[in-house]
Amino acid sequence: MQEIIIGKNEAGQRLDKFLAKYMNLAPKSFFYKMMRKKNITLNGKKCEGAEKLNEGDTVRLFFADETIEKFSDSPDLSLKKEKKQKLSVLYEDEHILLINKPSGMLSQKAKESDLSLVEYLIDYLIEEGAVTRESLRSFRPSVCNRLDRNTSGIVAAGKSLAGLQMLSEVFRDRSIHKYYQCIVEGEMREKKTIDGWLLKDSASNRVRILGKKEAASYPDALPIKTEYEPISTNRTLTLLKVTLITGRSHQIRAHLSSIGHPIVGDPKYGSGKKYNGIHHQLLHSYRLEFPDLAEPFGYLSGRSFEAPLPDDFKRLAEANRLT
Repeated sequence: MQEIIIGKNEAGQRLDKFLAKYMNLAPKSFFYKMMRKKNITLNGKKCEGAEKLNEGDTVRLFFADETIEKFSDSPDLSLKKEKKQKLSVLYEDEHILLINKPSGMLSQKAKESDLSLVEYLIDYLIEEGAVTRESLRSFRPSVCNRLDRNTSGIVAAGKSLAGLQMLSEVFRDRSIHKYYQCIVEGEMREKKTIDGWLLKDSASNRVRILGKKEAASYPDALPIKTEYEPISTNRTLTLLKVTLITGRSHQIRAHLSSIGHPIVGDPKYGSGKKYNGIHHQLLHSYRLEFPDLAEPFGYLSGRSFEAPLPDDFKRLAEANRLT
């Protein structure tokens, strides 16, 4: 028999949804059968599965540990020693983490064999004692925004269910503000806001930027808006601050390239010119600003966080007097 005490991260969901996470290989019919036979109880009473769980509730599973393990997909979550990479945590509290993702790391898995920021996050939280393998059966912390593999900078992660829900909402409604820095080819001196339409080709994982007339022929084309402001230029290269008004896949990279100013090192949308051996786009999500938030997140209202530029970005900027 196993006894599970419902915590903050499990509260608020239906019992059957909780059970489906806890024993994720079991069919739904198994749970309902076990509840009918009172082999699964809630607070010592017979249950049906539709009950909403509250913090402190007790769920009892009256079957052998072997049965629970049989219906649970619980792989080894610890990264092998040779694959460990120390996370650069910019901020952490009981609900959220802000991480400075390095270039070259996936935000989330593209295929099962991948190692992504999510796996490094889980490994970090296990080592810190913030989560356990048992707690991960019913709630798994995760990232709430994505950056391209070779784009560096701030990624926000929900450490608790409340934190995950809050971050998901502010990214969805775009009330959280994201600012980027990049180095582009050519001279740019004026602050501008540019519009367009973005058409994604999933097969090639590339996007095209279209004008209004051309976009009318493509129902899947999405409107985009990008704001940029030059920080420094040496006429050959320009250091830009970029604000995403809309947030589409590859938007900054493709939009700047479409106006003749590709990001240095960009393998997909760049010019192919080599700069100090750089082989990835010098695009960095450097600042995140929170909107006004209701409790219990009022302490984050209006706060901003910054991630330092990567070394190769700084070196090229300094070598070209763009700082």
